[in-house]
Parts: sequence; C-alpha cells; structure tokens
Amino acid sequence: MGAIPAQRETVTRACDAPAQETGRAMTRTTLPGTPLSPGSARTLVRNALTEWAASGLPGTEHLSDRLVDDAVVAVSELVTNAVVHAGTDLELTCHLDDTGALLVEVLDHHPSRAPRDGEPETPYETPEYGRGLRLVSRLAESWGVTYRTGAKTVWARLPAEDPVAAKDGIEAYAEERALERGLRVAEILAPEPPPHSNPLDRGYPHRAERERDWLNRGALSFLAEASDLLAGQLDENLVAALAGQLIVPRLADWCAVWLEDEVAGRWGYPRSGEAAGGAGWAADGTAGTGPRLARVWHSAENLIEELRRTLEKEPPLPADHHRTGPVPYPWPGEALGARHAHGTALAYRLIAGGHPLGTLVIGRSDLVRFPDEVTGLVEDLSRRVALAIGAARQYARQATISRVLQRGLLPGAVAEIPGVASALVYEPCDKGGPSGDFYDLFPARDGRWCFAIGDVQGKGPEAAVVIGIARPWLRLLAREGYRVSDVLDRLNQLLLDDATEAADAAARALAGPAPPGDGPQTRFLSLLYGELTPFEGGIRCTLASAGHPLPLLLGEDGEVHTVAQPQTLLGVVEDATYTSETFELRSGDTLLCVTDGVTERRSGSRQFDDGDGLAAALAGCAGLNAELIAERIRRLVHEFGGRPPEDDLALLVLQAE
Repeated sequence: MGAIPAQRETVTRACDAPAQETGRAMTRTTLPGTPLSPGSARTLVRNALTEWAASGLPGTEHLSDRLVDDAVVAVSELVTNAVVHAGTDLELTCHLDDTGALLVEVLDHHPSRAPRDGEPETPYETPEYGRGLRLVSRLAESWGVTYRTGAKTVWARLPAEDPVAAKDGIEAYAEERALERGLRVAEILAPEPPPHSNPLDRGYPHRAERERDWLNRGALSFLAEASDLLAGQLDENLVAALAGQLIVPRLADWCAVWLEDEVAGRWGYPRSGEAAGGAGWAADGTAGTGPRLARVWHSAENLIEELRRTLEKEPPLPADHHRTGPVPYPWPGEALGARHAHGTALAYRLIAGGHPLGTLVIGRSDLVRFPDEVTGLVEDLSRRVALAIGAARQYARQATISRVLQRGLLPGAVAEIPGVASALVYEPCDKGGPSGDFYDLFPARDGRWCFAIGDVQGKGPEAAVVIGIARPWLRLLAREGYRVSDVLDRLNQLLLDDATEAADAAARALAGPAPPGDGPQTRFLSLLYGELTPFEGGIRCTLASAGHPLPLLLGEDGEVHTVAQPQTLLGVVEDATYTSETFELRSGDTLLCVTDGVTERRSGSRQFDDGDGLAAALAGCAGLNAELIAERIRRLVHEFGGRPPEDDLALLVLQAE
C-alpha cells in the first residue's frame, strides 16, 4: 500500500435518509458531525449488508460474517475520524462490487484538523485517537485520501477474503507506518474551502489576499513539513504524486512531473546553443525518446486525463539542464477548454547532486504571471522534490545490489534427501539488504548429506562478506571428506585469517575509513553444522554447534531434548577445538534448527525461549509433518511479540520419514 493513494471519484448525496440504488448493492447517506454519527453509521451499514444478502444482489454471494464485522469496524473508525478531525456534516457511501469487495467512502467538508471539542490534551497521557485507523489499514486491502477544494474523502476497500490472515507481521507493520504518514499528509495538503466566487476569474482579489497571508505566515512551516514527508518516500513515483498534492490547489491549478535518466543526453536533448523556440525551450519536441510523464494533477479531476494527453505530446526540453529557476512553459489551453484557455505555466528543473532528474511544471489559469512569492516557494519545494527523487533512486539501486548479493549468498535450491522431509523458513529483517542469517543443505560424497544454519555478527555488506567466505569453504571441506568437527576447526581458522580483513575492507568501501583508534572489528560466526547418512531403518546424524542455539529433537513419543553441546563461536578463539555428537533419527523423529532470531524474539522483557519456550512449542507439534511444524513455529514466533521481529529469522526442520 503506497503512502499516497490514487484519486477516486466519489458519488455523494445530500439527504437525511439513506439512499438505496436499484439493482445495485449501494447505500449512501448524510450524517451530522456529532458523536452520535459513528453509532448511526454502524447500524446503517450492518442493516444494509443484511438486506443486500437477503435480496441476492450481485456480489452478495461473497458476503460473510467476517466481512460484515470488518465493515462495521471500518465505517465506525472512518466516521469517528471525520467527526473528530473535521466536525462538519459528512457523507457516507458503501458499495459492494461483483467480486464481493466492499468500498466505504466518508466525505467531510473541512479537510484540516480541528480542535477536539476545545479541550486541551492532558500532557502526560497517551493519546487514544488514531489507533482505530490502524485497524482500517489492517482490514482493508487498500485505502486512500482524495482531496478536492473544500472537501476530503477517506476511503477503504475491504476484500471478500480475509486480508489480515494473508499478511505477515512485517507487511502489516509497514502499512501502519504508511497510514500514519498519510494522515500527516492530510494536515498540510488540505485545500481551502471553496469561495463564493470563482477563484480563477481575472481580478479576483480574495484569493490573492488569502495567498499572501498564507505565504507570510505558513510558508516556512509548509516547507518543513513537505521536506519531512518527501524524505519518507522510497519510491520516485510516490515522490512525484506527493509533489502534485503539495502544490495543487494551494499554489497552482495544475502540476505535472516528468522523470528522466540522470544522464540527460540519453533523451536526445539539444546541445547548448541548439535550442530554438521561445522562453528557453527547444522547438523540436521530437528529439530523442523524451522524459517520462510520471504524474499529472489538476484541481478539477475531470481535466486530468486530457491534460495528460496534451502534455505527453510536448515534454519539457530545457536548453540549460542545470538551471533550477523557473522558465516559461507553453500553456496547454486545448486540454483545459475555453474557460481556462489562457494562463501561465512555469517549469523547474529537478536537480540533485549536479544530476538532472526531471522537470516540475505548474500552471494557473487566467494569470499573467505568478507572484514572486509563489515562484520562490515552488523553487524551494522543487529542490526538496529533487533530493527526495535522488534518495529514492539511490535506495532503489542499493536494494537491487543487495537482492543480487543476497541471491549469491544462499543456495539456489535446497537439496532433497532420501528418507528425510525438510522445511525451511527464512525471513530477513531488512528485505532490502543482505541478511546476517544463512542456511545450506547439499549433497557430499559417499552418500552423505550436509546441512548448515548460521548467523554472522551484524548485517549488511560486512556480514555478506563473511557469509561469502564461510559457505563456499563449508561445502568444499565437506565434499573433501572432512569430519564435522574438522570442518569447524578449519573454518574457525579461516575466519580468523581472512574474514575480518575482508569485512573491514567492505565496510571502508561503503562507509569510509574508520575513526582514528578503531582497528579491525572481529567478525564472528555462530554455526550449526551437521551431516546425514541414510541407513536401513533410519538416518544417522552427526552435528556440532559453534556458539549457536542448540538443535532440538522431537521424538515420535512427543518428548523433546537437545542433541548437541554448546561450544565457542567461530572466528573468536584461535586454538579452539570442536567436537561433534552422533545420534539416529528414526521414523517420525524431527530435528529443529533455528537462529537466535527465534530464541531471542522479545515481548517486553521476555524472550521466546525463556523457560524452554521453544521446546514447549516444538512439543505441541507432535504428529505434524515438517512443513506444518515449520509454519507453526514461525507463526508462534511472530505472535509472541507485539511488533514484527527486529532480527533475521531462519529455521530448518528435518524429519525422518
């Protein structure tokens, strides 16, 4: 779910009683902005859904008790939000589509936050408002805020299937953060209520007056909030969308954002001195492939598509790629109709770090020239937009590199072992960067199969370097016939010799030299390594744990016990000697191997493995197959804490068949 949602057309009805659409599962009504409205809205929606189900209207075959309950909660929270933050009459619309998804829309007429009943908040109390809206983000598959002059619509689409069951904790937590950012957007993007006269008419004094007053009082606050909001976006398209909402209708009637490659010459722009045409723009709009029109925004939504088609035919082609100040842009009168046939448009180059990233164009109808205060403010805003686009692109590049690097650090496929069922859960905490956890399961010589699960100190490139050294050497030593304990002995020495130097070189390359006095940092590794040898009647398992959470064995009788002894981390003690244990896996026996992201999962001051919590969880899995055991342990770990895990999580289940 993006932080800045798409605009949506909303049908409203000014009436006191709910209106039902003939042949369609739709209801709409107007409610007063009073504390009684949420209760009325809940009753209305529950009754409407019950009536729809009885009538057999299209889409009602997907209605369920779960969807009805979710709809009541979502409507209650959206209406409550409108009552608390706006205080005006509000319009509620509910519509069930053919897929069984329910669209809920709540429109109010004062889209800026109002004082709550004039009562100051108690400074030492935790605010209760806003928590319910997080429920909406969990229940809805998508949500959004649509801004119009003098009105704001908050909408949510509730799917027929249960979205909460389909989302993992990390995704849901990210959506909560996006919702919070979206609510903060509503506070500064709120358009002013419509005036009694047309603000686009030439000579209209009130708009200029209000504008001057706002520029004098609120411009600095606007830029500060805009900077914070733009910096929170990690997608350049969302930055472009947010830029449009920041500008329209506060500073202009319409806005467009073009994005381009940082090497401007790729687009075939004319070289300096070749530009023809007036006002600093090239006459030939056909040169090169041109920049991409990422976003078009207009205060009148019915004009957006026609304006987009017109602007796409005439992309900005600047004569000077490095000039950020405004230059005139041709007025797209044919797209705006006779009423807005004349106006003024300005273009601002988006430049960050000396690289041109795109162009921002603003326009206002029936205006000879923009006030200097507006052009200066938009120029300041354009610099912030450019920085946000540059940061989003840098993040995208790093995420791509990290994904490629991550794929190289993990096996392409997990080997299938004769007579053993296996299941794996692997969840990096940072999905955009290399994880510190790794695993492997591969065949060795003489009918042996080897497995490993490990955790490197830290994350990111330094951890990736250590994994890049350890995993290939682990395979090489195993295939050369070294015993389990000998593999750990040699890997320990290898890490002491090479990993620290290589990891610190990677850290210096990315973060710069270490401060004076900071020598190389030890990069240690916890590892559980073992080998499996099938024999008639079972599987012989030999393993060793080097500073790693001890593996657990679940017997067919339901008893759980550890099957290894704790030993020193790899890469810490130079002369460390490791030992291994050997046992047999009989039919139905299950071996569980995890990283500390499982055992040290926190809920307040408690950890998941306190009081042998992991062993108790595994004991409750008696009778389940390997896949179900892995999923159950994963679910219990996620449910243990109130927030998503803050560490990488990996677990491997091996079950003798």
